[in-house]
Amino acid sequence: MNCSVLCILIALLSASAAYGQPVPLADHHQHLFSPGIAALESVKPISAEDVVSLLDAASMRRAVVLSVAYIYGDPTATIDNEYEKVKAENDWTSQQVARFPDRLVGFCSVNPLREYALREIARCAQDPNLRRGLKLHVANSKVDYHNAAHVAELRKVFAAANQHRMAMVVHMRTSISGKIPYGATEARIFLDQIASAAPDVPIQIAHLAGAGGYQDPLIDQALAVLAEAIEKGDPRTKNMYFDVTTVVLPNMRAELLQQIATRIRQLGLSRILYGSDAATGGNLPPKEGWVAFRKLPLSEQEFRTIAENVPSYLR
Repeated sequence: MNCSVLCILIALLSASAAYGQPVPLADHHQHLFSPGIAALESVKPISAEDVVSLLDAASMRRAVVLSVAYIYGDPTATIDNEYEKVKAENDWTSQQVARFPDRLVGFCSVNPLREYALREIARCAQDPNLRRGLKLHVANSKVDYHNAAHVAELRKVFAAANQHRMAMVVHMRTSISGKIPYGATEARIFLDQIASAAPDVPIQIAHLAGAGGYQDPLIDQALAVLAEAIEKGDPRTKNMYFDVTTVVLPNMRAELLQQIATRIRQLGLSRILYGSDAATGGNLPPKEGWVAFRKLPLSEQEFRTIAENVPSYLR
């Protein structure tokens, strides 16, 4: 057994002893904010040290840090020297995670519809701190699954990630503010025409196919399509995971918590990854987020299974 695996096991055992319950080995959905992005979004910067401090407070060993460079590619914004800023944000993320190589794993990000998308993915694939994965934010990039050109570009990006053996974390929910259609039909397009272009790498669906919370019935309609495909043994779901980032919120109704638990079981416990998102904008920190998640009507063994899940990109 190598040292990194041993350290993880020791961390899990000590955390479980301290809390009397399982604690996730990793937070699979975290972000850093450089000073430039923080100023653009009017939030405080978040450094690697900040994230590691949050992990320590939660007795969690590792985190997947998803670059937010895609924010510069928002088509509703006017950004001077956009691609240069995208590269700079990805590079800043790389430099930050390099300071804690045993704790943090970095993912590159890009608006998949931009003409520079494939170039940036290829560049990130050569960076030892970013080459493990790619973050795509469908809503921020204003992707419309009914736009054939958008679907074609997404297929190219998925194929590129597959070629470079980069796992993907995909915020597949479309823009709410842009009123872009989303639900079962769009989930079928995603599965049939987009996800199929990356058959060999993990595809992690963020927020259980939503954007946080689970009140919007469109989220469950979209997730049901993927869950039913998994139940049927659809090969396109072979490497599909689902993170539960910001899905369980304080004061959720009991019937909604039951609905989430039912879907999690339908998806399969081994596919569920814990995440908490950037500790800003009202998001709960990793420790408090796990406490909220444990409000679901799952058994202690089911929580333990989720806590111990480690996808291939973290091994």
